[in-house]
Amino acid sequence: MKVTAVVVTYNRLELLKKSIAALRSQKSLTDIIVVDNGATDGTRQWLDTEAAGPDLRVIHQENVGGSGGFHTGIKEAYNGGADWIWCMDDDVFPRPDCLSRLLLHTTDERTGILAPRRLLDGEVFSHEFCHFNFANPLASMHGKKLRQKTFADRAQDPATAIAIVGCDFEGPLISRRVVETIGLPNRDLFIFCDDTDYCLRAHLAGFSLYYIPAALMDKHKFFSSDTWTTRNQKKKWKRYYQLRNETYMSHHYGQNWGVRHLRGFVMLLGYWIPALLSMPFTNAWTMSDLPVLWRAYRDGIEEKLGKR
Repeated sequence: MKVTAVVVTYNRLELLKKSIAALRSQKSLTDIIVVDNGATDGTRQWLDTEAAGPDLRVIHQENVGGSGGFHTGIKEAYNGGADWIWCMDDDVFPRPDCLSRLLLHTTDERTGILAPRRLLDGEVFSHEFCHFNFANPLASMHGKKLRQKTFADRAQDPATAIAIVGCDFEGPLISRRVVETIGLPNRDLFIFCDDTDYCLRAHLAGFSLYYIPAALMDKHKFFSSDTWTTRNQKKKWKRYYQLRNETYMSHHYGQNWGVRHLRGFVMLLGYWIPALLSMPFTNAWTMSDLPVLWRAYRDGIEEKLGKR
């Protein structure tokens, strides 16, 4: 069985070093593909010199976001004959037995995606969910979040597998059969929802997705001393993609007019109203930001994707 890890990185060299070291401790891993999304912090030089080895392939490309990075990496792994493709960002670090515990659950050919359990400072970090909701326009598309307490008494058992329908691209082990059936991640999403979209497509194609709580990964904790205003100013550019892509998902997969058109608008209001209320007191938002958010909603409804 050939297992290839795909790591997407951008300007986080120290985390990447730790990630590759963790991957090289995995006994069942065949090789590693690192997709460098145009890093400018010395990542390219390090990958091409100090990190070089027969187990490591490096792809340098322009910054096409996480979705473009995983599109490239999964394609390369698939074309290289991988039976299972292990995807992750550069800020998660699998424990030495993580992969072997995931591989225990690969015997059923309908198993498409296996997600490990992530720990942040020793505490469970979970965004996995068990149900999609594309019927209620006032509800999140992540219809039912995974509840850790429902299987707490058997979480350490390597045989435990919890059915899910979605997870982040932070450690999922993806079967070659999934790629054969549904293709590659949608690179036009750039950032946000590429993992949700891919899991949904796999689920709709009839594959089973499981959460394996005994397979552990540690997640890096980012700390910022910035004020709320400063953090918001730094992240405003991301809001466009988050709003656009969630609106796109609801429009593309929605089961009724309300989900296709109103859910994204409700999310738009969730940005507009706090922005307007905060403007007299902070410069976290300005009036010029509001048309950008409107464009994000319109682009999602019209399914106009790509990097902006």
